[in-house]
Amino acid sequence: MIPLRDENPTSRKPIFTIAFIIINCAVFIYEYSLGSQGFTEFTFKHGLIPAELMAGRDLMVPELSHMSTSPYFNLLSSMFMHGGIMHLAGNMLYLWIFGNNIEDELGHIWFIVFYLASGLAAALSFAFLNPDTTVPMVGASGAISGILGAYLVRYPYARVQTLIIFIFFLKIVRLPAVFLLGFWFILQLISSSTASASQGGVAWFAHIGGFVFGALVFLILGKRYKRRQFYVY
Repeated sequence: MIPLRDENPTSRKPIFTIAFIIINCAVFIYEYSLGSQGFTEFTFKHGLIPAELMAGRDLMVPELSHMSTSPYFNLLSSMFMHGGIMHLAGNMLYLWIFGNNIEDELGHIWFIVFYLASGLAAALSFAFLNPDTTVPMVGASGAISGILGAYLVRYPYARVQTLIIFIFFLKIVRLPAVFLLGFWFILQLISSSTASASQGGVAWFAHIGGFVFGALVFLILGKRYKRRQFYVY
């Protein structure tokens, strides 16, 4: 299932949703311009390596010391890096569709805080569950997962136009967010049960950690703000 757009209007321009998309794309273009070897070195230099974060220091061998940076800085820098064009495209699609409503709800400044906090929660979730891995983790998925969790809590019945693909079957349907994002979260849970952090791939636990963080924050905020009503048809 691929979301295409949501039917959930906003009252203010999503300035920082757009800004985050531009920053992520700009960083990827820079990474790509470095060539294959440069891309790999940049990833190890600025990606989050859980073993280094747990140790609180760089663990690179001496001959690679020029690639070292603070693991605490990499908690932030890794949020704006991606491993490939499809990784970037998928993340930016979800950020574009769901980020504007969360920015509209929180306001510009608090949206920045929430986005970065979701990314940190996601990265720490993955690192604490995989403290020995030396494979770098990169991507905005954790921060965006926080947005998805928040969206599910705040707008569960907002309709999302979704492309369903099954072998040769393609159809665009309007699904409530609770169904689409609930299915997405269950998929993360299932995938995490068979994943191996030592072999790389998708950091499923980061997705789960970010999503739970975002949902919890908005569950707490829900006690202060009245949920927007929707006509479902």
